[in-house]
Amino acid sequence: MHQPDRVSLREVAPRDGLQNEPPVPTADKIRLIDALSRTGLSRIEAVSFVSPKAVPQMADAAEVWAAVEKHSGIRYSALAPNTRGVQRALDAGFTAVELVVSASETHNRANIGRSVAESLAELPDICAQARERLASVEVIIATSFGCPFEGDIAPAKVARIVEAAEAAGAGRVAFGDTTGMGTPRRVTDLLDAIDTDLPMLMHFHDTRGTALANLLTALDRGVVEFDASVGGIGGCPFAPGASGNVATEEVVHMLHDMGVETGVDLEALIRTAELAQEIVGRPLESGVLRAGPRSTKHASRNSTQDESDAGNLKPG
Repeated sequence: MHQPDRVSLREVAPRDGLQNEPPVPTADKIRLIDALSRTGLSRIEAVSFVSPKAVPQMADAAEVWAAVEKHSGIRYSALAPNTRGVQRALDAGFTAVELVVSASETHNRANIGRSVAESLAELPDICAQARERLASVEVIIATSFGCPFEGDIAPAKVARIVEAAEAAGAGRVAFGDTTGMGTPRRVTDLLDAIDTDLPMLMHFHDTRGTALANLLTALDRGVVEFDASVGGIGGCPFAPGASGNVATEEVVHMLHDMGVETGVDLEALIRTAELAQEIVGRPLESGVLRAGPRSTKHASRNSTQDESDAGNLKPG
């Protein structure tokens, strides 16, 4: 398979992770972002500027962003659903903004409260507004691999949104597997349908256990930008069954063993996953968090007995 020397990861736990949990204290959000900033990650999705009535978990976005330690080598971004949210993000000082639109009409109305056409209609003005503020816009296409309301999503429908984003002046596009409906075949089908010069990013959920397989498929097709969430936390409050982003430590663990660099300190990342687990107050499902990296060695329960019994062992 095609294997790049390096992959760029964007950590989304502070936004996509915590938005799917009961509201977390502001101080804990700040602690999590600051800890992530010390792991070697170069990109962090910090907050979202959405309606506090719709997503109360993100009501303190401006307060969180004002208090976190900003590291010069990290590109922090904010997600917004519309012009008003983008304006709030720009006013808060963000220079990287993500606008989300769904490939599914039903999910777009549930998630944003408007049609796909209405979301795309304001995109040129949003991109122009961002350029005036020296900021970039990324269009995240949710439900790119399937919708919990509509089922399969035709790759051609996603491709049309990519064309609209490129025409409007967006700087990159991302494909969201909102409820973990993606499979390697569907990743291939989607990438076959996309024709763009924009940088592409993949956002996989591990709801059905296919996230790492999907990531490897995209990697083989030349994609080198991925979202991940420490501890595997995350989901979409407006999509049934949208649990579990792919865990950042699992992605880093796998890529490093393949010889693909991420710039991330795995041990520091696992410690941060432990912090995330403490903050949300429940066990997280990340295998690397639970078992540790494959390099972990454990002492035998009884090394002396093991040695004395060695001669009694039978083959097989």
